Amino acid sequence: MVNGDGAHEHTEESDSKQDGNGEADGGEESNEQEVIVIQDTGFTVKIQAPGTEPFDLQVSPQEMVQEIHQVLMDREDTCHRTCFSLQLDGNVLDNFAELKSIEGLQEGSLLKVVEEPYTVREARIHVRHIRDLLKSLDPSDAYNGVDCNSLSFLSIFTDGDLGDSGKRKKKGNELEQIDCTPPEHILPGSKERPLVPLQPQNKDWKPMQCLKVLTMSGWNPPPGNRKMHGDLMYLYIVTVEERHVSITASTRGFYLNQSTTYTFNPKPANPSFLSHSLVELLSQISPAFKKNFTALQKKRVQRHPFERIATPFQVYSWTAPQVDHAMDCVRAEDAYTSRLGYEEHIPGQTRDWNEELQTTRELPRKNLPERLLRERAIFKVHSDFAAAATRGAMAVIDGNVMAINPGEETRMQMFIWNNIFFSLGFDVRDHYRELGGDAAAHAAPTNDLNGVRAYGAVDVEGLYTLGTVVVDYRGYRVTAQSIIPGILEREQEQSVIYGSIDFGKTVVSHNKYLELLDKTSRPLKVQRHNVLNEKNETVELCSSVECKGIIGNDGRHYILDLLRTFPPDLNFLPVEGEELPPESQRQGFPRQHRHRLACLRQELIEAFVEHRYLLFMKMAALQLMQQKANKETKTDVPAITENANTPTETTQNGECKSPLEGKELEESIPGLAQAKELAETLVAEDGSDPKSREVVLNACKAVGSISNTSFDIRFNPDIFSPGVRFPDDSTDDVQKQKQLLKDAAAFLVSCQIPSLVKDCLDHSALPMDGATLTEALHQRGINVRYLGTVLEFLDKTPAKAQLEHFYRIGISELITRCAKHIFKTYLQGVELSALSAAVSHFLNCFLSSFPDAVAHLPPDELVSRRKSRKRRNRVPGSGDNTAWASLTPSELWKNIVSEAQSYYHFAIECESVDQVVEKYGLQKSTLLREISIKTGIQILIKEYNFDSRHKPAFTEEDILNIFPVVKHVNPKASDAFHFFQSGQAKVQQGFLKEGCELINEALNLFNNVYGAMHVEICACLRLLARLNYIMGDHAEALSNQQKAVLMSERVLGIEHPNTIQEYMHLALYCFANGQLSTALKLLYRARYLMLLVCGEDHPEMALLDSNIGLVLHGVMEYDLSLRFLENALTINTKYHGARSLKVALSHHLVARVYESKAEFRSALQHEKEGYTIYKNQMGEAHEKTKESSEYLKYLTQQAVALQRTMNEIYKNGSNASIMPLKFTAPSMASVLEQLNIINGIIFIPLRKCHIMQRSNKY
Repeated sequence: MVNGDGAHEHTEESDSKQDGNGEADGGEESNEQEVIVIQDTGFTVKIQAPGTEPFDLQVSPQEMVQEIHQVLMDREDTCHRTCFSLQLDGNVLDNFAELKSIEGLQEGSLLKVVEEPYTVREARIHVRHIRDLLKSLDPSDAYNGVDCNSLSFLSIFTDGDLGDSGKRKKKGNELEQIDCTPPEHILPGSKERPLVPLQPQNKDWKPMQCLKVLTMSGWNPPPGNRKMHGDLMYLYIVTVEERHVSITASTRGFYLNQSTTYTFNPKPANPSFLSHSLVELLSQISPAFKKNFTALQKKRVQRHPFERIATPFQVYSWTAPQVDHAMDCVRAEDAYTSRLGYEEHIPGQTRDWNEELQTTRELPRKNLPERLLRERAIFKVHSDFAAAATRGAMAVIDGNVMAINPGEETRMQMFIWNNIFFSLGFDVRDHYRELGGDAAAHAAPTNDLNGVRAYGAVDVEGLYTLGTVVVDYRGYRVTAQSIIPGILEREQEQSVIYGSIDFGKTVVSHNKYLELLDKTSRPLKVQRHNVLNEKNETVELCSSVECKGIIGNDGRHYILDLLRTFPPDLNFLPVEGEELPPESQRQGFPRQHRHRLACLRQELIEAFVEHRYLLFMKMAALQLMQQKANKETKTDVPAITENANTPTETTQNGECKSPLEGKELEESIPGLAQAKELAETLVAEDGSDPKSREVVLNACKAVGSISNTSFDIRFNPDIFSPGVRFPDDSTDDVQKQKQLLKDAAAFLVSCQIPSLVKDCLDHSALPMDGATLTEALHQRGINVRYLGTVLEFLDKTPAKAQLEHFYRIGISELITRCAKHIFKTYLQGVELSALSAAVSHFLNCFLSSFPDAVAHLPPDELVSRRKSRKRRNRVPGSGDNTAWASLTPSELWKNIVSEAQSYYHFAIECESVDQVVEKYGLQKSTLLREISIKTGIQILIKEYNFDSRHKPAFTEEDILNIFPVVKHVNPKASDAFHFFQSGQAKVQQGFLKEGCELINEALNLFNNVYGAMHVEICACLRLLARLNYIMGDHAEALSNQQKAVLMSERVLGIEHPNTIQEYMHLALYCFANGQLSTALKLLYRARYLMLLVCGEDHPEMALLDSNIGLVLHGVMEYDLSLRFLENALTINTKYHGARSLKVALSHHLVARVYESKAEFRSALQHEKEGYTIYKNQMGEAHEKTKESSEYLKYLTQQAVALQRTMNEIYKNGSNASIMPLKFTAPSMASVLEQLNIINGIIFIPLRKCHIMQRSNKY
């Protein structure tokens, strides 16, 4: 239900927005005006449906009539209608008209719902919709990974809804009834990692049976004479009461006919119960249906919309319970009628994906409303295309699609399905022979996808890329691409009018392409360059030679094969006679890689250019200062230029020793800051002044700029490509480019890897699992093939102990990736019928301590007596192949060790899983999760005994499914993102209210482009909740954070590290709202997930345990509280160092609990530790030190008072006069105050800039 939720939330705020950020920079003012256009205020219309009271509906002028249809099909009282029109004063409204274009439609208009006659299509849609309503609480679609359903478990822990509509509103008296003890496996120090709690049982999912069977009847389709009576199709239904009925769907509605299983009698039964809706008919003939359907819809409507909206891209779950397989006609029909793109909105044809993808790009984008419409269309088509491509790729590998070249051997086959072209990731016709064969053919599609992503983001008008999706499934890599019109009719040689089809032996160019690509050359840092063709003529290109330009029959200029959009990575490309800079050589580069397509990432190029720009500014500034100094004699200027011409020396070595270097330089040289300003004005000038020209020229030379008058670094992607030759006159350029590439490669090793490690040391990067580690590497432009190098660097770091979590995650990532590489080729030799046996055998060899895992060859369920004749059209790579069964654990681990050595150049000295677990402190549950996610395996959720030496952990019954792993382009909502960023900036400057408004605006625009569900909306909601909380609106914070948690579960996965973070934030806001038991449940859930994902030894665990300990302290569970707080203290001490302020705070929290327990000696001991840290770090006068010393005095008094009382008792026995001691439970306010401190939330109006420092990390 799209607009019930998102579209109407912000209408009433539009007036306040207009003066929101008048003081912003000019660029935003134009946006302001545009935003108001979008925010046309909504209005209310009345809806009158047959048999219900009229009700009000809030709508907005931008909506289409169709969106009202959607709302009605979702509402409890009208959900069973699908075939109707909306009429205003007797005129039927056009479904695709916007409401603002309809004459006479205004506030208070009455819209009538009028039942329309059915067609076959409408009858099918109706049956499908009823089936969806019946299945609306059933999670099986989420487990099976279909129709963009995914799991969410938040409601189990919050007991229904949070906030005002919550079921329990007990505030103060809640304390007595909470049972705070967590399950054993959540307590600190517990070693067991159970899997079953990952998916707690949801009582709503116990299905309420409405019908036993609803399927298509065997009498379909209606014979001619019945068609002429209006029969559309026949259904067969068994009610809960065991009544078997046959139903006719006719143009007038649904009625009972007289057919039985074996006799056809289409005449209406008596009574026929003719009803326009199938639900009305069934409610009349089955009381159980009526009762349960009503109850089911009540429950469905109570669920949070975010639990049921489809996600934009499919999310797969790596665990699932055993789900009963129920009869379902719609599912059955979907599977077998090649519902190629039975997409409702396109009547009777498959979708022309290429046309849709390119037309949406061509939409106008002059103002904000146009851009939103365009981005929304692009996003929608992309997500549909990704879904279709995934289905097609699976069909291809499962052998259900006929090849277009069926005569060739299976690895060479290509396929077309649903207007999408599929090819397999093998080196066909020795195309990649010089580049590394199959390994190159496997890497090329992802490189190409990165190219498509980059060109798509630059978004040049008139330049088109193909829709591209890369799918890994069952060990095969499939590339799915949209089809250029006309390409299949001609030979490739005739079509290519730009680029090369043989890696640069023959090359052609084209002026229009040069003009289009030139527009991308600056943002993508690609240099225009000349190469020689086979006749030794010079040809000009503005991309790599493999990038081909083809003009389609539709007249559009397409570019494809963008696998070398970014320059080669010389650390992994040994070239005869070329030396790498010393930084690279010291780390053992260059290294031989599997293929020669290793490229630098776009993020690295950006970082490198940014780094060179700072250097350029510094050089110019220094020269200006020297010019000032030697106004009389110009002797020293050349000196600078001389040494600057060897950029490797100055840049790499000079820059990267210390990240603060720039600052120190400015302090050490007086007047450098002014000189820098001068340099900036210089660079902006037109260069008329010869002196300044010289300065810029020298600085340009020094940093390797391609222009002599301004800073401009670009790369030639063809350098070091085998087969590409350059004309003689560009030898200098080529030399410069080679140097630039070497510098970039050295920059990665000497700057980016150390900066990643530094970020992990100061906890601004906190990877928790493989995916977040990969993301942290990629953000800094480090490819995952450097993982071994990163780990070796960590090993040599002096602060190695404080990076143990990072090292451990890195090792488990490295091992599971090696296992994935081996699994890929292992699976290719397995035929479909042995798949579950093979996968379980592999997992046993990988994880089980059982030393001789023997594969159970499937005792063929159906052995035929005659050996079946060999099938001709085999699935790619299948065969009577049981080689997989001979794999043993020791052999697999040998392979993993050698893979780690040859691919990552990292030595793992272990021979079995138990040695690895022992040596690196890994957990098997983590390894299982990582390998399952990476390879798409879905396993049965139960407790696995990995450590038994007597039987293997997995049987073939435990493998439920194998899913595709899909890579695709993520189109962005650019305007929304700018609003989001300026909102963040405002908040950092301390303008919370303005920031809040901008972020609300961003949320609006995100919803406009992405619909209701998206990762970026999740980040938006999280920040919004945090701002609501800081500004004191706890209820709003709770509502936004609840959405963020639900969305994170649905879009990223139920145990993704982000989801864990979201749970922690939600717990804090629950506590602030007085929902203590809910807060604890959420924190326990977060702790369980974190244990499963990365184990207990992780800096983030300290924060989580401090939270849990504080809440437990608040509910007076002192002993339990101490277990968590002392664990937090241990972890903080390990990762932040014993002298850190975090540790001081931990000591203080522990001391408070001891005080509450009246154990003053322990309390004093801890508080003294804290006091010492504050004194050493902050000095005597600091408020923290003073607070701590006050608290010490207070504790000492309490201890003395207690001792007095004790002495009194000893002396006078029972008739002692005892002074009543004050033991107070901590007040909720004081606990909340501490919670805010540890979660980095500061309510100080003067220092608002600090508030965001923490939220920015996430």
